[in-house]
Amino acid sequence: MSDTICVGTVSGAFGVQGEVRLKSFTADPEAIADYAPLTTEDGSRSFDIQLTRAVKGGFAARLSGVRSKEDADALRGTRLFAPRDRLPALPDDEFYHADLIGLSVQDTGGAVLGTVKAVLNHGAADLLEVQVPGASTTVLLPFTQAAVPTVDLASGRIVADPPDGLFE
Repeated sequence: MSDTICVGTVSGAFGVQGEVRLKSFTADPEAIADYAPLTTEDGSRSFDIQLTRAVKGGFAARLSGVRSKEDADALRGTRLFAPRDRLPALPDDEFYHADLIGLSVQDTGGAVLGTVKAVLNHGAADLLEVQVPGASTTVLLPFTQAAVPTVDLASGRIVADPPDGLFE
């Protein structure tokens, strides 16, 4: 497991005064500022955050060291990370998406179905995008108790009971 978790991303500039449009990935979107300072993925830059107002798709925010529209535009697409130890502990049946990516997915008989490539949410519930071994295709597995009865982070695997025909 990584020592940092992606908690948001910079979508681009907001206005001409150096504010950025910030998309939060935290359960309480405004809590992203509580985990500051946030860093870039490689840790080369660190930012203090001040949320200024809610805007469509996230927040307008001021980041330390960002003073102009050009500075803000240069950060477009930058993912922001917080140290894992600054984030709240999760209940036993909840997981950070970063911890699920890369886990092996096996059926209840132990046969390998693939590897978790991404965790998606299009509104209803989370879906695990599973990369099928030896194929260029992926399968979207519902991340529900019925379809995924076991997540074993310690051994790096997920036991799935997928709906009939999903992996055929």
